[in-house]
Amino acid sequence: QVQLVEPGGGSVQTGGSLRLSCSTSGYISRLCSMGWFRQAPRKEREGVAELAGDGLATYADSVKGRFTVSQDNAKNTLYLQMNNLKPEDTARYYCAATRNKLAAGSLNYNWYNYWGQGTQVTVSS
Repeated sequence: QVQLVEPGGGSVQTGGSLRLSCSTSGYISRLCSMGWFRQAPRKEREGVAELAGDGLATYADSVKGRFTVSQDNAKNTLYLQMNNLKPEDTARYYCAATRNKLAAGSLNYNWYNYWGQGTQVTVSS
């Protein structure tokens, strides 16, 4: 079993920055991909950024150039640096992990089977 915990989140004004973190514990060996997803009210969950086991990062078009996903293997922690935030980035953000190799590069939440509890990000105009 894998546990994912996402402290952080918060509220910022348009143009501001936030960094999300996701601590992993449990049986984390052979995790193939880890990613960040978000869900706004009345909208479907969507992939934001993903980091495959080979280090390849994939981003949704809506966040390219503004968000950066990274990982600190020594701390078993995944990060999402979010810059130049916009009101449309407001959502609950979830950290996720999977051992399914097909997930890499997909930004498809259906491939992920380990999830954190989520953290709220609110961007005001």
